[in-house]
This record gives sequence, structure tokens and C-alpha cells, in this order.
Amino acid sequence: MTEKEEILELGLYKNDEYLQPFKSDIDRRYRKFLSTKSEIEAAETLESYTRSYEKFGLHVTPDKEIVGLEWIPGAEAVWLRGDFNDWKRTEYAFSAEDFGKWSIRIPPNEDAHYLGQIYWSTDRPHFPWAKYVFQEPKEVVYDWHFYNPGEREKYEAKFDRPEKPKAPKIYEAHVGIASDKKGISSYADFTNNVLPRIAKNGYNVIQLMAIQEHAYYASFGYQVTSFFAPSSRFGTPDELKELIDCAHGLGIQVLLDIVHSHASSNVADGLNEFDGTDSCFFHGGARGHHAQWGSRIFNYNDWEVRRFLLSNCRYWVEEFGFDGFRFDGVTSMLYHHHGIGTGFTGNYSEYFGLQVDEESILYLQLANDFLHKTYPFLTTISEDVSGMPGMCRPVEEGGIGFDFRLGMAVPDMWIKLLKEQKDEDWNIGHICHTLENRRYGEKVIAYAESHDQALVGDKTLAFWMMDAQMYTNMSVLSERTDVIDRGMALHKMIRLLVHALGGEGYLNFIGNEFGHPEWLDFPRKGNGESYQHCRRQFSLAEDSLLRYQFLENFDSAINDLEKKTCWLSAPPGYSTRKSEGDKVIIFDRANCIFVFNFHASKSYSDYQFGVREPGKYQLVLDSDEERFHGHARLAKDQEFFTSPDESDNCAQSLNIYLPSRACIVLQKE
Repeated sequence: MTEKEEILELGLYKNDEYLQPFKSDIDRRYRKFLSTKSEIEAAETLESYTRSYEKFGLHVTPDKEIVGLEWIPGAEAVWLRGDFNDWKRTEYAFSAEDFGKWSIRIPPNEDAHYLGQIYWSTDRPHFPWAKYVFQEPKEVVYDWHFYNPGEREKYEAKFDRPEKPKAPKIYEAHVGIASDKKGISSYADFTNNVLPRIAKNGYNVIQLMAIQEHAYYASFGYQVTSFFAPSSRFGTPDELKELIDCAHGLGIQVLLDIVHSHASSNVADGLNEFDGTDSCFFHGGARGHHAQWGSRIFNYNDWEVRRFLLSNCRYWVEEFGFDGFRFDGVTSMLYHHHGIGTGFTGNYSEYFGLQVDEESILYLQLANDFLHKTYPFLTTISEDVSGMPGMCRPVEEGGIGFDFRLGMAVPDMWIKLLKEQKDEDWNIGHICHTLENRRYGEKVIAYAESHDQALVGDKTLAFWMMDAQMYTNMSVLSERTDVIDRGMALHKMIRLLVHALGGEGYLNFIGNEFGHPEWLDFPRKGNGESYQHCRRQFSLAEDSLLRYQFLENFDSAINDLEKKTCWLSAPPGYSTRKSEGDKVIIFDRANCIFVFNFHASKSYSDYQFGVREPGKYQLVLDSDEERFHGHARLAKDQEFFTSPDESDNCAQSLNIYLPSRACIVLQKE
């Protein structure tokens, strides 16, 4: 070791003393990050490197020339065909440059639409840096369209970016399914009809899925074929810009669900075999193929691959106004086994050693470090189920640099409970442990369910609890049944419990806030290419004769109260009671006391529990209110005063009436 290496100390060890035995691994990762960053700066600067989308691909100069640059290391010859040369392989040949790059310059042509394709010796069209691709009617592949709208068609932003929220309340959405119609919805429809709903319900962040172009709609956007092209099936790039800008006007940030963990294996309209070889952007051989997803794995150690991916991050921020990213499939990136057949136990040896892909970690460190230092307003979220230490600590501490990770164990727990047990048998201690179990100093986005739980083959929480009667008893004109009462009560309780105890941010999948029925199933051969289940029926929540409105009311009330009390940005909740016998959970957070009675039938007339802060408390949220389809067993705006009676290791206590299958929030004055 050099003297510099010997004195290297990182802040990551101060947060977690159990990392000390793995100091050499973490130090090695950090040194590799520093050296790679220095190499980029020395060769062409990080600023230029991450703006490569401005020179790679095809561009129009002020003189209306077309200039192009591509990295095609395996090519023997490269040429461009289009309507400007009658689709002939003549005249427009690329010139070979150093390091496998090819360039071209095309004189101005006022009459050309610049619809074209890049070909090389294998005679296959590809467009890795394409900004817009389109599937012509009756065609199978997506063709590159040179998107160059006139000044009148270009959208100019009207609003400033909103400030980065301390606590994101995220509305996870998919543009294509965001309407009642049995078909594909649009950016424009989302802007006009869905954005106002999201703002009204108190969400301050939208996470947009399936934006990067994907040839197969049913992949939910996770088999990307064109990384720089916003999906043309929803509209034009400028309509996406308008959507994001209008969200900003409502005070809402917009995150992109970015897929850098793998790529589609398509060879006709994707990156696979781009230069005629098995590698190029990907690892060659078995390492370059994801056995479970049938997709290709990037070679994160390659200079040009990192250029492509880092520039991709910057492109979506600079060109469209995105405010951050949810990085998909991070667990797959972190390990050579991709998490397949691996049950992570939390043993630290699982996070270090030969099974870890340190090239992927290096890329994620470079991306997070660059993004956060360049854009202070930006948020990054990691989809990692493994619990890698340091995932959400700054890179300069030796971490990977994300702001948040998704609390993926929480929705898995709820689905397992609903599948396998009656709620009378739920283990209160297990529920609380799952919600509270997160690394110190690393923030978590908590959620009860996301798109993963809505897909065909699974069910939403509402459907698991009420599917037997959702088609017959969701009308307010029908009788209240035990099935519907139970389902609606637990739906409210689960969401408040996760929101208040599970993390430092919260996520909801589009439509689930009002208990959207059924599953989500994209058109495919197996369902006769049907759009029946590929939509969100907002009309259900808007119908005053249906009970869905009550669940939406409660969801909105949770977000409204959080905005006033800021519990998500407060220290984690402190549990004072977890009673298996009573089925009661009580904790305090942000000057509020949260009380949950999961008992199926027992209400408590004079329930005493300990309180850490003495004083006067007011009832500010009650799931049993009539506006939430409750039974109105508590008077509104009640006030409670602590008494000097010791309980739950607290010197003070409160006595309240606690209805069955209900939850309340008490706020200290």
C-alpha cells in the first residue's frame, strides 16, 4: 500500500461498525471510483463526457447540415440510408475514426424529412442515440425518425422546478394505462386529466414508468430498445416536456424510472448485436445474458458504455426536465448471480467477495456522484432488495450515493399475510419489525404495494381482501357486508401504518389509492391482445354512488396531515406498544401519536397506553369517520389530556376509546 492508501478513512465506517472487517473491499471500491473519475477528467472532462448525446447520433447544425457520430467497433463499413437518398447504399458512407467510431456529414437538403436508418456491413438498422423512434403501421420494428420539429412545435418550459422535497410522497404512474379507455393513453391526456388528481391528493413527486422506448408494450417498459427516445406510443417528445413542466407548475417533481440494469435482447430495434458481435455494449458470452429476464447485461467497465449510460442520465434531466431517477433492477446489477435463487439474510459477507460485481458498483457511484454534484435538486432511488450497506450514503463516505432505497420487504410481507393468514392471526411484532427494520442513516421509500403487486398473477391489496364482492357490493346503495367492511378498514390501516412507520418517503401505484379492482395485464397473445385490464378506471373513484371514493378520501387525508406534521422527514417512529393479545400498535413520530387496533371485533372503551410527551392531544385523523366509510364511533376533534400514570415505560399515559379495525392520529398541541 502507498502512504495515501494507508491513511484512507471513510465516513461509512462511522455509521456502521460492522463494516470494519470489510474495510479493504470498501476502500478498494472507493479508490477505483476516484481513479476512474480522474481518468475521465484527464481525457475529456466529466462535463464533456456526460454531454456526449450532443455529439453522438445525428444532429442538425445551424447551417442545416446533418452531422453524425457512432461507436460501432465491430463494423467494417457504415452507411446511412433514408428518404434523402432514396434508401440506397450509396453516397452517404460513414468515415472510420479512432477507437471504433464512425462519423458522417450530410449537406443541407431542404426537402428531406431525414427519415433514415444506420446500416453497417451486417445490413442491420440500429440507432443507439436516437431521440425518437416510431413503429410504422403494420411494421414490426421501430424505425428511427429524425425528430426535428419547427420552432412553433417546440415546447418551451413555463415553470421553475419545484424545490427538492425533504420527504417524497411518490405517485408511481404509467402514462399508457392512465385512463379509463381500453387503449393506450397519451402524454397530453395525462397532463390534462391525471396531473390535477395527483396534486389534489397531496403527492409531491411522480415516478413515470415505461418512458424509455420499448418495442414490447407488455414488458411494462423494462425491456428498453432505445434509451434516449421517449416512447412514441404516448405522443411526441415535446408533449412529454409539457407534461413534466405542467407537473412543475403544480409543485410536483417528476422522476424517471430509468432502466440501466439490462437491455432488450432485440436485434432489429435494440442494442443487442449492435456492431454485429455478441458484445459491444454488453459482456460477451454467458456473463452478458440475464438468464431470468432474457435480456442483455451492460459491460459497465467499458469506457464507451459508461459514456452512453452517464450521458443518458444527463439527457433526461437537461432535455426533458426530469428531477431524478428510480434506478431499476439494482440488485441484479450488484451481484454476478443477479439475485437469482438468492435469499439475502443480512449477513455482511453476502455484500462482499467474488459474488459482487464491483464494475456495476463503480458505475452507480459515478452516476450518483455526478448527478448530485451537478444537480442539487435531484433525487435518486435504488430498487435493491438485498440491503447492500452504504447504498444510501454519499459516495465520498464510501457509499453508493443514492438518496433512498425502496423498502421492498414491506409489500412482500403484506401479500404473504393476505395470502396465508386471517388478519386475526397476524403477528403484530413481525409487522412492526418489518416496517422498522432499516439501516441507520439510510433513507427508505416505504410502500404497501407498487406495480409489482398489481401485475397479472398477483392481486392488489384491495383485490386480495375484497375480490369476492367488489363486483356486487361496492355501491353505497348496497348493504354493508363483512367482506367489504373488513377490506376497506384494513386497506386504510395498512396504508397509514406503512406511511407513518415504514420509512422517510412513501410510494403509491396509480389507482391503488382508491383500491383499484382487478390486476394489471398488458395486451399479449395470452389474453387476445386485450386492453380490458390495461387501464386505470378513475371513474370508479369519481362516482358518488361507489365506495372507492372513501379510500381515496383517506389517502388524500394522510398526505395532507403529513404535509402539516412532516412525519416522514422526522426521526423514525418510536413504538411504545406492540400488543399481540390486543392486536394494537402504538408509536409516536413528529409530535403525533399513531394508534392502530387490528382486532377483528374487539373495541376498547377505556384503553390506556403510555405517552412519552405529556400534555394535550387532539384527534386529527380517524379512519372510522363517515367520509372514509367508517362507522363514526368517535366524536370529531376530541381532545385528550395525559395523566401521571405510568404505562409502557412512560411516566404519562392516555385513556381513549379505541374502535376495532380502526386507526387514529393524535397530535400534541
